[in-house]
Amino acid sequence: MAISNLQTLPTRTLASHYRETDLRPVLQPVPSRPVQSFQRGQALPLKPDHIWVIQEGVVLLNTLYPSGDEALLGLAGPSASIGLPLTEVEPYQAVAFGQVQAISYSMVEVERSPRLLREVYGSLCRRLQQAETIVALLGQRRVEERLKLFLELLAKEMGQPVEAGTRLNLRLTHQHLANALGTTRVTVTRILNQLRDGGWLSFDQGRHIVISGS
Repeated sequence: MAISNLQTLPTRTLASHYRETDLRPVLQPVPSRPVQSFQRGQALPLKPDHIWVIQEGVVLLNTLYPSGDEALLGLAGPSASIGLPLTEVEPYQAVAFGQVQAISYSMVEVERSPRLLREVYGSLCRRLQQAETIVALLGQRRVEERLKLFLELLAKEMGQPVEAGTRLNLRLTHQHLANALGTTRVTVTRILNQLRDGGWLSFDQGRHIVISGS
């Protein structure tokens, strides 16, 4: 299934939304806050009355089941707003995927800035699009279809056109993909190898996935 023919995904990508809506100028009327940096694998501290506005990088949003299994809830890129006031999921964790820069604001500050409040609302709408798309693809019975649709979603949001197709700028592990799709790492590895052998995807020298869609 070619990326251009995928009917279940939003016609406008989250990545384009993020580029069009840069929150940094909007934050000027709000009391200044230092930009905080996080390294790959570091959890962003979450407070019940504060949100984070991502400036640079990508954050993985996770939860844990009582069994101890981890589930990937979504990805938050530049200009996205995340935090405990914006979710009902518990437990909820935000982990830096690579170098991340973010600013923390209290909900009182957000509510006092109409422009910031409006842009945070827009960010939440884009996050809702992503969440609904993930829910829709999880309805696919075949794990192979779930994986292909999820990779196409990532390609639409954070992909880069290259000669061989669309390169995923994120290097998600097989376990990350398994957590997102409710399957096992072994299954993901097997299907990725099948898709590679069938020419649907390939790997570049940096081990990034490149989707050809053929």
